[in-house]
Amino acid sequence: MGDLYLEGWPLLAVASLFGLIVGSFLNVVILRLPPRLMHEWRAQSREFLGLGTAPAEAQPSSEATTTPDPSASDNSPAPAETPPPDIVFVSSHCPVCKHALSPLDNIPLVSWLVLGGRCRYCKTPISIQYPLIEALSAFAAFVVVWQFGFTLQAAAALALTFCLIALAGIDFHTQLLPDNITVPLLWVGLLLSLIPVFATPSSAILGAVIGYLSLWSVYWAFKLLTGKEGMGYGDFKLLAALGAWLGPVSLLPIILISSLVGAILGMLILYFRGQDRSTPIPFGPFIAIAGWIYLVAGQRLTATFLQYGPTW
Repeated sequence: MGDLYLEGWPLLAVASLFGLIVGSFLNVVILRLPPRLMHEWRAQSREFLGLGTAPAEAQPSSEATTTPDPSASDNSPAPAETPPPDIVFVSSHCPVCKHALSPLDNIPLVSWLVLGGRCRYCKTPISIQYPLIEALSAFAAFVVVWQFGFTLQAAAALALTFCLIALAGIDFHTQLLPDNITVPLLWVGLLLSLIPVFATPSSAILGAVIGYLSLWSVYWAFKLLTGKEGMGYGDFKLLAALGAWLGPVSLLPIILISSLVGAILGMLILYFRGQDRSTPIPFGPFIAIAGWIYLVAGQRLTATFLQYGPTW
């Protein structure tokens, strides 16, 4: 537990409030980043293949027939696609009725509770994800500041925490771990080792390399044995980033914790969804959970294991 010096509970309250506010933004990132990335990937694919896009006025209207023209070339331009909403500059709105939300509708956690979990304008139920992410971010910020106090470690740990929440949410919904977050997270971890904050430069480099290669090896061993892909490359990059932040000593505990959490939560998710074990479940959220647990309690867990664990 970090020494909070004179700040005490007011600092923890400020940290929780800050977490609520950031959690509201993380909801936007989780919901808007994947569609924007997919839009960019489709545009890049069309450009690479030389397909281009048709001008807006050439697009068929909603009333026009959708019967394909047999004389059309396979290389004909694709219809222009409207980009998904921007993450920062497009204001929040109801995804159903499209009504712009007022500031009173955007108060983290409070607005959802006051509105009874429904849109003020069309009464459509609001996803439980919004208050959950906001509450989770507030709780995580509270724990981080409680653990590290008012320090550079706390600031870095908060940044890592919020990135892990965003990555877990995105992967849970889309089975994607965007390079836009994992790769900068890796580089920041390596740069912070120069201070150092959590790991020395040599530990950070080893952690990144071992973190990536460990899951990469498991991926290829599983694929060669079964012909199936057990995880994605984003998982390798996320574990590499955690290795860069926390050093190679963190990797085995993170893998063990993520496997345990994944087994428990995975069975619960499949049960409540009514799905069987063949249904793929993203592993990224469990790596993120395990990485955060090690971040705030790794030393305590290691000490407990060495004290009460098996000796050999």
